[in-house]
Amino acid sequence: MGLARVRGASMAPTLLPGDLLVVVHGRPPVPGDVVVGELADGTVAVKRAVERRTTASGAAGWWLISDDPAVGVDSRHRGPVPEERVRAVVVGRLWPRPRRL
Repeated sequence: MGLARVRGASMAPTLLPGDLLVVVHGRPPVPGDVVVGELADGTVAVKRAVERRTTASGAAGWWLISDDPAVGVDSRHRGPVPEERVRAVVVGRLWPRPRRL
């Protein structure tokens, strides 16, 4: 387990800049999971895992996208992310605490 902080607005409205996330390393993602992944340019980002795809080298990978497609860089710009570069799966948000409705 570990922590990750959201930077940027690409995951809005689901996640906002400054949100602190609880992540699990080594857990394989399933479609729909929010993950921490390393894009082809080396950028480490919080994105949504949409589907498994084949990378340019023929290996299995994940198509990672932003929840707000108008903001940020994701697999639409950098291609699929190899499985070994999907560093963690987000399992919860620690901060800010969810509000009671």
